[in-house]
Amino acid sequence: MSDIKYQISTIKSQLASAYPADEADALAWWIAEEVTGLSRTELQFGCKDTKNFAHTQEIIERLLRFEPIQYIFGHTLWYGLDLKVTPATLIPRPETAELVEQISNLHTASADRSRPCRDKKSQISNAPIRVLDIGTGSGCIGIALKKAHPDWHVTGIDISPEAIAVARENALRNHADVNFWVADIFSDEIDKTFNSQLSTFNLIVSNPPYICESEKKDMRPNVLDYEPSTALFVPDSDPLLFYRRIASLFSNRPPVTLFFEINESYAAEVAAMMADLGYTGIRITKDIYGKDRIIEGRMAQ
Repeated sequence: MSDIKYQISTIKSQLASAYPADEADALAWWIAEEVTGLSRTELQFGCKDTKNFAHTQEIIERLLRFEPIQYIFGHTLWYGLDLKVTPATLIPRPETAELVEQISNLHTASADRSRPCRDKKSQISNAPIRVLDIGTGSGCIGIALKKAHPDWHVTGIDISPEAIAVARENALRNHADVNFWVADIFSDEIDKTFNSQLSTFNLIVSNPPYICESEKKDMRPNVLDYEPSTALFVPDSDPLLFYRRIASLFSNRPPVTLFFEINESYAAEVAAMMADLGYTGIRITKDIYGKDRIIEGRMAQ
């Protein structure tokens, strides 16, 4: 066994008491890539220098306390982006990448269908797409959409000044021209100073808090003990709290398309609430795990 593989095997064995074998293996390779600055391929076939592995013990000890590795290293790779993450922001999930992909694919297809043709009678809308990402956190959704569609105008808002600071840094490090602002969608300020701007957005996306307090007992400590609770949880008494507020804010501002990431247990309830507010074309999409995860709807003119 090479020195590198021996070091990785040693890390994996130390993590085995706290993580399943496949996760311990993935974490061990992640640590190796971070401390050496080399890719997995380079580690497997080219690198023999193990001096940087002398600094891994503190990382292992933090992982054994279930601190997320993304917070330990201060960043994560997600949807082709290198994103800073801190305990003020959620760690971007694969399900959220699916939300971005669905929005991007839908509007790419729409754009292809609306390309100019020789029929002079065809009417083509040239209205720019203006995106509002509510509860932006690290800014991952807004930045990913802007990178995929440079012509879109994208804004992200969050109640947390600390999260907005991270989102702005992520926009800079990923060369994305996205505006980020501190805002509370439940405040009177939204209905006053921010109110006039809401009508300019025609695509609303949000991955709001949607885990009920009663679900805490089923959650792993790396999430429960480290990620921001305000970005995760809603009261059991009102699991649609954020969905209802956001959908209501835009229910009288057509035309607008609304996308949510949702708790799979409340897909039908969110759909019914949106329908009651007048949204049409409501569609629920399952994630890669087969769970209801994305809902979309439109408020037509």
